[in-house]
Amino acid sequence: MKPQVDPDHYFKPSYDSKGRFISYWHQINELIKLKPTSILEIGIGNGLVANYLKQRGYNLITMDIDPRLNPDKVGSVTNIPFPDESFEVVACFEVLEHLPYEQFSKALSEIHRVSKKCAVLSIPDATRAYRILLHIPKIGELKKLIQLPRLKPPKHQLDGQHYWEIGKAGYPLRRILNDIEKAEFMIIQTYRIFEIPYHRFFILKKDREKKQLKCVRSF
Repeated sequence: MKPQVDPDHYFKPSYDSKGRFISYWHQINELIKLKPTSILEIGIGNGLVANYLKQRGYNLITMDIDPRLNPDKVGSVTNIPFPDESFEVVACFEVLEHLPYEQFSKALSEIHRVSKKCAVLSIPDATRAYRILLHIPKIGELKKLIQLPRLKPPKHQLDGQHYWEIGKAGYPLRRILNDIEKAEFMIIQTYRIFEIPYHRFFILKKDREKKQLKCVRSF
């Protein structure tokens, strides 16, 4: 269960940094690219992404565990109160790290269950990274994000919000990718945002072939 915080937290000037606004852009852009007829956004935050998409005609429903944030539906990502395949796309940005990792697979299974086609996630990635930005005349900008994982990853300290983060001890990226695939998602793409590498995105598609194979084996 996601710990509840003071709703004012999402509306403080310090919350919406330049990097976070760039992350909002990626959230919106990834959803628009999928051309969904329906979207479930899990974790409403300050409502910026939901409001932007709703104002542009997208059929989007918000869900959050905290009723004080006024979501369209109150519910937990580990027990989503919607029928199977209710939404073409499920979005879940900077939410899953608020759960103990033991609940990660359950949350993924629920996201998979209510999604008809795809899911878009973002999860904090604390892996050390350096950014290189070059401006080349007549070519434009060249951006490069270089990751340098530590030989001994730091342990994660529970700060009242995040139970875990990618790149911390016990949570390498390969573990997260394996658990996503075990939830029968195909990983179409994963990337970190250049301007805010702390946010790693995952573009996922329901692996229907695996689901069909599982059904065949069950008979």
